[in-house]
Amino acid sequence: MRHAVIHTARHAKRRFSIPFALLLMLGLLGGCTEQTDGDTTGAVEKRPPVEISPETIRAGGELVVITRNAPTTVFQDRDGLGGMEFLLTGKLAESLGVIVRYRYFDSVEDVFAAVERGEGHLAAAGLTRTPQREARYSFGPSYQRIQQQVVCHRKGFVPDDVGELPQASLMVIGESSYVERLDQLKEAHPTLDWTVTNRLSTEEIFQRVADRELDCTIADSNIVQLNRRYLPELVVPFAVSEEQALAWVLPERSEPLGAYLEDWFAEIEADGTLAQIYHRSYGHIDTFDYVDLRAYKRRLDSRLPEYRRLFEEAAETHGLPWTILAAQAYQESHWEPRAKSPTGVRGMMMLTLTTAGEVGVDDRLDPEQSIEGGATYLANLMKRLPDEIPERDRIWFALMAYNVGMGHLYDARSLARRLGKDPNSLIDMKEVLPLLSRKEYYKTLRYGYARGTEPVRYVNRIRDFQHILERHLALED
Repeated sequence: MRHAVIHTARHAKRRFSIPFALLLMLGLLGGCTEQTDGDTTGAVEKRPPVEISPETIRAGGELVVITRNAPTTVFQDRDGLGGMEFLLTGKLAESLGVIVRYRYFDSVEDVFAAVERGEGHLAAAGLTRTPQREARYSFGPSYQRIQQQVVCHRKGFVPDDVGELPQASLMVIGESSYVERLDQLKEAHPTLDWTVTNRLSTEEIFQRVADRELDCTIADSNIVQLNRRYLPELVVPFAVSEEQALAWVLPERSEPLGAYLEDWFAEIEADGTLAQIYHRSYGHIDTFDYVDLRAYKRRLDSRLPEYRRLFEEAAETHGLPWTILAAQAYQESHWEPRAKSPTGVRGMMMLTLTTAGEVGVDDRLDPEQSIEGGATYLANLMKRLPDEIPERDRIWFALMAYNVGMGHLYDARSLARRLGKDPNSLIDMKEVLPLLSRKEYYKTLRYGYARGTEPVRYVNRIRDFQHILERHLALED
């Protein structure tokens, strides 16, 4: 069954009051301005191929992208559209001087069918380049490497290797690279069997494994990496493939666009844009703590409701996203109002006595005072940052300063310039900050030694907690 939703994106962050689940139901992702005519039979006549080139795209004023709605491709969060394919295609559209129009399809099978029908200029949907697909479709340059991984429930049947995989109940997405790989494995393991679905998404299959309705599934490592944060019961016992490339798929007569993409990808790789896009999509996922994530998921229901109003009010007062403020508080204290560290910082936002005095907090153990004080301090740090730091990253720079101190952040910016790095780049600063613990560097800096890896991990964890919280809220809507 075919399903496409069309909308135009200008790649500007927007806020939406309509719950995400309702947007999905209405087919209004990202502020849809147009919808298909209701044909869901898939019996769409193939259009005569027209040559696709940068010139024809510019003449039409838009880049039409075939994609899927998923966390690793294009998705709607509470601040606008996100996902690695969104970021990449947005940059491509900028280079062409056009806007982007996304056409969403339910499955990989539908994506490839849309390519064959010529319903877009390219398909950007987290598609793996495989020999079977290359025999049938044209691919653009590779932009990411992944592996196919077996994913199971840690308390269920977890096979040790491919030889034990036939003992597991296994489900995968139909017409996927996973099916191709399983067909190959079946030659050596004839009893290997699996169920194919075109009705469920990979994320829905993960949920079935988490609910122990299935033993295992197979998915690309980037998809697994994101979803294990939400479903910490999942484990990865082994990979079933070598590294494979993700690439865009091009329709017939798109050789001129393919040549343009070769040069464009080489350019964004050379100037660091590709690395920055990857970092924005995956850079905060550096660790996996099963115990902590399990506890966090429980506390989303047991503790957050008691303090949510305080986070929302403090965030609104200071112009902060409340989900980031709440995620920061969890990183600081696990939402424990009476938390205390050996160094003397205390309360929900773990304020020092000096900082508490600066922001007007009399009782650090009072959750309302602590949250308001932490929000005040964070907002003050944002105001002290140089204007050159991009707006979208200012809160992350401020959070690093909250953790390590503004003086050390200034030192890191100075060191970044010395090393030829960009002090206004979040990805560059995450490389430079850990150097503050190395004597060859800190002895030359005004504020001296700092445990520079801590603010990097601090921000990564907060981003992780924020994303899990926002997914939790979207499911509630």
